[in-house]
Amino acid sequence: MTSGVIHTTLGEMLRKQAETFGDKIFLSFEGQDFSFSELDHRTNRVANAFRKQLGISKGDHVALLMGNCTQFVLSIFALAKLGAVAVPINTAAKGVLLEYLLHQSTSKAIIVQHELYERAASIVDGLKGFGPVVIAEVDGGSVPEGTVNFDDMLDADGSCPEVFVDPRDTMFLMFTSGTTGPSKGVVSPHSQGLSCGNQAIEAYGYTPDDVIFTCLPLFHANALWYSFMSALVCGAKLVVTRRFSGSNYWEEIVSSGATQTNALGAMANIALKELGRIDRSRLKLRQMMVVPALDGETARPLTDLGIKMTSLFAQTETFAVTLHGPDEPLEKAGSAGRPRAHVSLAILDDDDNALAPGEVGEIALRPMAPGIMMDGYFRMPEETLSSCSTLWFHTGDRGYLDKDDYLYFVDRKKDAIRRRGENISTYELEMIICSYDSIREAAAVAVPSELGEDDVLVFVVMEEGHVFEAEKIIRFCDENMPYFMVPRYLEAISALPKTTSEKVEKYKLREIAADRMKQLWDREASGIKLKR
Repeated sequence: MTSGVIHTTLGEMLRKQAETFGDKIFLSFEGQDFSFSELDHRTNRVANAFRKQLGISKGDHVALLMGNCTQFVLSIFALAKLGAVAVPINTAAKGVLLEYLLHQSTSKAIIVQHELYERAASIVDGLKGFGPVVIAEVDGGSVPEGTVNFDDMLDADGSCPEVFVDPRDTMFLMFTSGTTGPSKGVVSPHSQGLSCGNQAIEAYGYTPDDVIFTCLPLFHANALWYSFMSALVCGAKLVVTRRFSGSNYWEEIVSSGATQTNALGAMANIALKELGRIDRSRLKLRQMMVVPALDGETARPLTDLGIKMTSLFAQTETFAVTLHGPDEPLEKAGSAGRPRAHVSLAILDDDDNALAPGEVGEIALRPMAPGIMMDGYFRMPEETLSSCSTLWFHTGDRGYLDKDDYLYFVDRKKDAIRRRGENISTYELEMIICSYDSIREAAAVAVPSELGEDDVLVFVVMEEGHVFEAEKIIRFCDENMPYFMVPRYLEAISALPKTTSEKVEKYKLREIAADRMKQLWDREASGIKLKR
């Protein structure tokens, strides 16, 4: 068997871990603890209720419009035991987008949090052939007529459902965030998610003694693949909170006894700025996985606390393509790590020619083991085929490999900015500008230049109590980045628009820019000269 790869099913993995760990706590959520054994028994009941009361059978798609909650976890285990397909939906979806996701996924039923029911009700009523609506987190109240209270499903038969499920059967239909076009449903087999979790375990050394903390949404692949699956496969405790809160983040880490956690994008910058809230005497965190990776200097406040930094390169469609373990050489800080035995990796130019070490191009890959990657985009054969031209899966991300095969992420292809003949990484620009003391978050986008190519606009969110002073920010940029990277335009904004998985929705920022170009603060109009 290839290292990191697991060929079993989610339901079988839970059964095995219940036998191995019994009453050991697996899931902790808002003061409620659930052991491996208890979850195995409860999910049998929910699975039997799905099948016998609601008519859900193998291969049926069931939408989950829920944030982080125990019912989400119970649902994915129960559906997996039936061979049904869970369709996690971003809780921010509504209106036309929600209708599209439900229709495109061919979902037969939906499990929805009580507070989100009204958003889904009118859409569900208009979909032909749509089945049961299950309401989660009712908290003792009543449910609308014609719907099912999730809590009532826990009274069903507790025997293990007798359904044959294969590791290559579909476990999840997970939609991409759709920030630049129609969301694509990623068809994920059981073996993909479990293998992702195991790849992290092998690279990072997780054990049953670890406490893995996540505040990222479980409908997102990072939390589901690299926190939930990792904890399940290695027998660790998983602590879940509802959402990320900058002011509460470190207290939640400390009070949970977390030894490992993950952070995405701008979330890491906010966490760094909140380090002063840590009670260091109680901190047990030994590892923090940050994607994209932090360079050594940026990460120093964390490493000085004894926290080892890890990272990886992965997408919803893939697996852990590269992994940066906790004991990599210091000079490799900032990389996403190296490819492992289960993947072949290349950096390609626009004509799919392989590039030499150090040259930036599109990150492309081929899985070297079966069942570890998506089976395609659901009901989108053309998009599936186009993503795999010349038999490489094209990630849409740009990066480079160094001479030792360490991968360095540069940018999304669509987010790259080309200015005065130079390619600018928005990721690098944002990391630098966020190190300015009074800036909490920043996002860079390309705007049209009268000279052709692009000019740079950066939206900034100021720390509470700090005033937006554009000239001082530009002077800081001039001291800390190449002249061609220094923004021409700046705009202060109260909050960056984001998906619930903390990805900045840059298309919305571009729309704001298009409407406000004449009102934006302009460095050139202000007469500021840059150093060369």
